[in-house]
Amino acid sequence: MAETTTPPEPEKTEAPKLSATTMEERHASAKRRKRRWIFVTLVVGLMMVLAIVLLYDHYSQWESTDDAQIDGYIYPVSSRVAGYVTHVMVDDNLYVKAGTVLVRLDPKDYEVALANAKATLANDQASAAALQVNVPITSVNTSSELSSAGSDVESFRAGLVAAQRDFEAAQASLLQAEANDLKAQDDVNRYKPLAEKDEIPQQLYTQAVDSQKATAAAVQAARASSAAAEQAVTQARDKVAQSQARLRYAETRPQQVSAQRSRAEAAEAEVQTAAAVIEQAELNLQYTTIVAPVDGIVGQRSVQPGQNVATGQQLMTIIPPDSQNIWVTADFKETQLTYMRPGQHVEISVDTYDRTYNGHVDSIAGASGARYSLLPPENATGNYVKVVQRIPVKIFFEKGQDPQHLLRPGMSVEPNVKVR
Repeated sequence: MAETTTPPEPEKTEAPKLSATTMEERHASAKRRKRRWIFVTLVVGLMMVLAIVLLYDHYSQWESTDDAQIDGYIYPVSSRVAGYVTHVMVDDNLYVKAGTVLVRLDPKDYEVALANAKATLANDQASAAALQVNVPITSVNTSSELSSAGSDVESFRAGLVAAQRDFEAAQASLLQAEANDLKAQDDVNRYKPLAEKDEIPQQLYTQAVDSQKATAAAVQAARASSAAAEQAVTQARDKVAQSQARLRYAETRPQQVSAQRSRAEAAEAEVQTAAAVIEQAELNLQYTTIVAPVDGIVGQRSVQPGQNVATGQQLMTIIPPDSQNIWVTADFKETQLTYMRPGQHVEISVDTYDRTYNGHVDSIAGASGARYSLLPPENATGNYVKVVQRIPVKIFFEKGQDPQHLLRPGMSVEPNVKVR
């Protein structure tokens, strides 16, 4: 079993005794160091409090969100007429200037329609010219017809009066002849038995018979004259009626001229209609060449050569990259909008380029994003849970910050709005 040895104890040396003066100096030095540390601690504490206050004051003046992206106008390019696609001049992601030809349609159908419209216009113009000439002709003809019909009426009326007088005279002659005939017949009847008894000369009876024959012939002649006079009266009345009818027709001269003028105006309206059809045909022919409406980048091209497109069918889109046509749509919490107003300065950080752009608040949406959704949420339930809503805020970039057109709709950004 090994023996254990204990190390020797160190010799104890007595500390040198300090003088009273030295002890007081050390005590004073310790107090000074303590006061110095307290001062430094207070200064550092005050500086930290001041820094916290300054940071709070700085960040309380800004409101930011990462729920934001660049928006912009996307111009759909569609066909204004139906047709067969012959050429497609551009492809996706190609930058084009306004007026650049994008698509060409087969123009033959519209060229034929234009030629047909021009032929229709020429025909309508000829018809309108003829009807315009007829207006003064109708006016002159109806005027002369009115004058002629008036004079004819007066002449035929005078002829009717004369015919009626002749008829009355013929009637009187007829009555006289009939009276003479009756007297002659009475003489014959009276002289006959006397002549048979030889009471009167036979010659007297013969003269009575001859006179009766003569009066009978006179009656026949008077009747014929009366019938002729009556027929003359009838013819005169017919002529008067015809002339009066002509006069009444001639008196419709204003209506005839008006009707002819209306036909001429209708023909002129047809000319204008045909001219409008030509203009539309020219427009349709022009629409067979589809051009870019604005400067921008082509996207979503769906048209191909050989395709039949319908009126209004979208063929592609044009996205203007100009900063004047893009903006930021930022969805801020409703609690962040207390001091936000249009016109406030905004610093916009674009994730793609790690760069900050300047902008300003343009407007605040009229409702939350939930209200603009297709199916707005219905919170009238018994298990309602309050959710902080987000309100879209529209922010415009300041001018001249994107000369290279690097910004694109859809890029993620973080806007910081200086609200105070």
